[in-house]
Amino acid sequence: MESSRARRASDPSLPALPPAVRPDPAVRRRLSGPALRTFFRIAGAWALSVDEQRALLGWPAASTYHKYKARDYGTLSVDTLTRLSLVLGIYKALHVLYPDAALADGWVRMPNTHPLFGGRPALALMTGGGMDGLLQVRRLLDARRG
Repeated sequence: MESSRARRASDPSLPALPPAVRPDPAVRRRLSGPALRTFFRIAGAWALSVDEQRALLGWPAASTYHKYKARDYGTLSVDTLTRLSLVLGIYKALHVLYPDAALADGWVRMPNTHPLFGGRPALALMTGGGMDGLLQVRRLLDARRG
């Protein structure tokens, strides 16, 4: 019998995780470590400061942030996992749109003339706009990808 992971890999139209199970603490615990490890790799690629990282994570307490950095992940909230999913999606979209890794990783810091950004870098909206700012950037990039 084919596993659900194998089915998802062979059919990208299948959702990665059914919405009904996302609040389940066991599911969130299983996702927390991989999501944060990936987030910190992206934070390094984007050269994010600690404050920028905390803003993208939803402003966890400094002690909580440092626990995450020390790989003491615990069980993340649905909100934090959603934020991480948005950041990962933004990163992926940028690398699809811009095959040059330096450009893809630098895009978040470049001034942007799109009306959404008003001449500011996308990172300003991503860190200052809360979950909505992350959603707006993700939607824009997904639309550009087609």
